[in-house]
Amino acid sequence: MNSSPQPRLIILSGPSGAGKSTVVRRLLSECSLPLRLSVSATTRPARPGERDGREYHFLSAERFNQLRSENAFLECKEVFGRGHWYGTLRSEVRQGLEAGDWVILEIDVQGAIDVMDDLDLDAISLFIHPGGMDELERRLRARGTETEDGITRRLETAADEMRFLHRYQYEIINGSVDRAVGQICQILNDQMESQACSKN
Repeated sequence: MNSSPQPRLIILSGPSGAGKSTVVRRLLSECSLPLRLSVSATTRPARPGERDGREYHFLSAERFNQLRSENAFLECKEVFGRGHWYGTLRSEVRQGLEAGDWVILEIDVQGAIDVMDDLDLDAISLFIHPGGMDELERRLRARGTETEDGITRRLETAADEMRFLHRYQYEIINGSVDRAVGQICQILNDQMESQACSKN
């Protein structure tokens, strides 16, 4: 009798503008594994159309700080110096894994390093980027949502994040969403098969 594959934690991170959210959406709908996206917590206000518990768990600064003091986050930090905090709740990840799902953390590089340094977590780590800083700048400008200062700040952050590529198990160059999604699905299926073989 074959047992179900042990659920795994999947870390997917990379610079802003790399297309992470698009790739994750496609993975959730197309990959044959039981995938679940961990919903992060944040102190920033909800934007129009966002719903608590779907895009984020929207928390007051007081509640967020209380959870920080209780060690309720796998990782958390203030992002881009805007005064808003983001974090991954341990309960969110635990709930997904206990349900038998492979839980995706779509988090920034700093947070990913914190999670990878937790020796109790057997995570699969993937670093996704568009192939170069010129392409990243083109994508950020094409969004039309950032000021010039915002683009400069994101590019500086991205250059710093690229230095941590060697800490990840897999590098995914997102030149084509179809190809990136297919590559990640193959990696995850290979991990599942390897796991099944080791049990036999």
